[in-house]
Amino acid sequence: MSDFRTKSRRAEAAMREVFEATPLQLNAHLSQRFQAEIYLKREDLTPVRSYKLRGAFNAMRKVLAAEPARSLFVCASAGNHAQGVAYMCKHFGVKGVIFMPVTTPQQKIFKTKVFGGDAIEVRLVGDYFDDTLAASQAFCTEAGGTFLSPFDDEDVIEGQASVAAEIETQLGRTPDHIILPVGGGGLASGVRSFFGDAVQNTLVEPAGGTSLKAALAAGQPVKLPKVDGFVDGAAVAQIGSKTFQRLADIAPADVIAAPEDRICATMLEMLNVEGIVLEPAGALAVDALVDVAAQIKGKTVVCVTSGGNFDFERLPEVKERALRYSGVKKYFILRLPQRPGALKDFLNILGPEDDIARFEYLKKSARNFGSVLIGIETSKPENFALLFERIAAAGMGFQDITNDEALAQFLI
Repeated sequence: MSDFRTKSRRAEAAMREVFEATPLQLNAHLSQRFQAEIYLKREDLTPVRSYKLRGAFNAMRKVLAAEPARSLFVCASAGNHAQGVAYMCKHFGVKGVIFMPVTTPQQKIFKTKVFGGDAIEVRLVGDYFDDTLAASQAFCTEAGGTFLSPFDDEDVIEGQASVAAEIETQLGRTPDHIILPVGGGGLASGVRSFFGDAVQNTLVEPAGGTSLKAALAAGQPVKLPKVDGFVDGAAVAQIGSKTFQRLADIAPADVIAAPEDRICATMLEMLNVEGIVLEPAGALAVDALVDVAAQIKGKTVVCVTSGGNFDFERLPEVKERALRYSGVKKYFILRLPQRPGALKDFLNILGPEDDIARFEYLKKSARNFGSVLIGIETSKPENFALLFERIAAAGMGFQDITNDEALAQFLI
């Protein structure tokens, strides 16, 4: 057994004093759909509803074993890493100072405080994470604390690899294929290092934050000029240097970019069909099944559902994006003649399965035509082709703005 596997198994054994192994569950729905034996490694069922406490535990355990007098730990995070560190500070009886952006939702701040209790202090600094990180590192240096990286640390990587150790034990063998989400790379590099070449890997990034793909193309970690923050648990501008060293030889074809709207559809499917609540990053591995469907047929596959810290205030947005991705909801600008009966004419054009979800005049004037924002939801995507044909035949001009992100931000 390699040294890394040995250390990862030791970390996993030590974790049993804090929490039980997360379930490895055969999923009948996905197995039938993809004609494979598909298991979910339910990291959304840890005490903090993500795998992040594994790395925090292992890093803190090693620091305290080497320096028992260490009493201050510092981190910067807007989400799962903060909660994992808070939980472990309380467990080890040490003080934690957790820096979070000022813009962090109150729900995440509240949960971090609940997990840490009196052991932690939350400091809100900066509108953007880079500012938060800089402030936390400056404080840590000044106060003589230990900084806990969310992913770019060998002890953290080793702790995240305990996921793989559990999978191997629970399955009784190595799976044929494992699908992992990638943000900073801690989980992916740890699990891949544990299994080595014995398992086929598929790594999944959100399309709006493909830091691993960029690093593979450049041969080194590079900072993305722009990141879509929707998949907040994996939307990382630059993959870690230590994690990239462990992922640098992966084939680019084995790294998938998952569209954010498709992830929303996967989240809704898992909620409605399986009753499983996943955050966007937690749904990445399941979402990628459609991309590797041909590769995994007849094989044993493990998808790591990495987190379930989903704020249900986001559910309307998730549903909206899922409907748009599925092609059953569209928005368009309609040029409607300004005459009596014009609206009635338009309503008569609608099919029996077409529902108006939004109707708003954008321009009211004495002109012959007025612009109207229309949102239509229907039962199947092909209904729109028929609807647009009828609109055009009636002489009413229109512009489909469903995928125009700039307009959507203002109008939808």
